[in-house]
Amino acid sequence: FRIGGAVPTVFSYFSEVLAREKRGEHLSWLCMFWMIGGIYASAMAWAIIPHYGWSFSMGSAYQFHSWRVFVIVCALPCVSSVVALTFMPESPRFLLEVGKHDEAWMILKQIHDTNMRARGQPEKVFTVTRIKTPKQIDELIEIESDTGTWYRRCFVRIRTELYGIWLTFMRCFNYPVKDNTIKLTAVWFTLSFGYYGLSVWFPDVIKHLQSDEYASRVKHFRNEEVSNFVFNFTLENQIHSNGEYINDRFIMMKFKSVTFEDSLFKNCVFEDITSLNTYFRNCTFVNTTFYNTDLEQYKFVDSELINCTFFHIRTGCQISFDDDYSAYWIYFVNFLGTLAVLPGNIVSALLMDRIGRLTMLGGSMVLSGISCFFLWFGTSESMMIGMLCLYNGLTISAWNSLDVITVELYPTDRRATGFGFLNALCKAAAVLGNLIFGSLVGITKAIPILLASTVLVCGGLVGLRLPDTRTQVLM
Repeated sequence: FRIGGAVPTVFSYFSEVLAREKRGEHLSWLCMFWMIGGIYASAMAWAIIPHYGWSFSMGSAYQFHSWRVFVIVCALPCVSSVVALTFMPESPRFLLEVGKHDEAWMILKQIHDTNMRARGQPEKVFTVTRIKTPKQIDELIEIESDTGTWYRRCFVRIRTELYGIWLTFMRCFNYPVKDNTIKLTAVWFTLSFGYYGLSVWFPDVIKHLQSDEYASRVKHFRNEEVSNFVFNFTLENQIHSNGEYINDRFIMMKFKSVTFEDSLFKNCVFEDITSLNTYFRNCTFVNTTFYNTDLEQYKFVDSELINCTFFHIRTGCQISFDDDYSAYWIYFVNFLGTLAVLPGNIVSALLMDRIGRLTMLGGSMVLSGISCFFLWFGTSESMMIGMLCLYNGLTISAWNSLDVITVELYPTDRRATGFGFLNALCKAAAVLGNLIFGSLVGITKAIPILLASTVLVCGGLVGLRLPDTRTQVLM
């Protein structure tokens, strides 16, 4: 919720202080820091979360595992940004809106002088011949301030603010920006649907390939009869069916992807057990003791426990990543996919004011759609990761140019509202893409590839119909 409110404000605020000839480039640099944050987050996840030992606990009920450390580390940039904002000037338009004309003039002068020094013209004097004050909707508040009660004034204030927000939103669909809003809606929706849909689909497909390979190596044990034996080693990727375990001890063990089916455990002891993806299905336990294990009730599926005792059962997230190759691989794939965006960010920032926003937007979306067809030939993990990096690198130029075009097409009085509406639509499209593409993992490649290619190419063609804003003065 907080991020959704911050992003439109950041772009709208930053655009007010940029010179026209460098506006596209610097807005692209701003876009790059979203990806730098993504690289930071994915790198921290890769470095921190799999380390199960980076944890502490408060009793046996509440575990502070490494993912909580990751959350704290990800919050640090937010704290630094709050500190940095205290040194930033207020928006001149906002100051004009609240009647602080002198402060608005001083900030505009500061912006002017800074830009002139950067151009090598420090002697140029800042002059203002006319100020257009934004229209305020506060007549009702002035009327009620003398006659109404405090709660009546509060109600009128809230109603008036909501009415003002609604008017601003509706002005995004009025002349002269109505056609642009419709086209931007189509481009934002298609780009978000294709990008986020495939971004979710990629890791799941890789995970599905890994799962198929892992399942192909499963070991089956049937009709085992083991008595008076001490198990003190790791069991992994095994299925035990119709076994009988009498007077056995399972001590200091790890169970990883192990299933016991239709088995009998009699007079057994489970002590210091850590399990991952382990289940007992239709099993019978008689006079069995469980001490310091994470074998919770949900791991006993349709099983019967007769005269069994549980001591010091560990609850909560108990997953151990010490030797889990799959877990490291997932975080590594996310890190590579995010890192592949960085070159595209740099290229788009350097070329944004040279080749134009529309060329970059349409070209990037069409090329991204074409690159989806190469996914058809992805039969291994390395090939899918290569396709992911290529796709992310091509798509980021479209995102940057779309952000720049959106900022430049709306006038100041509805820029944040229009950007916020399109950003919200983007997230709705992302949710829809996640649901559709996620449901097709392991079923078929054809539909996700054709769907993503079609929406990206169509969105790119619509984007080429937008007006060119490279030389346009912000309204």
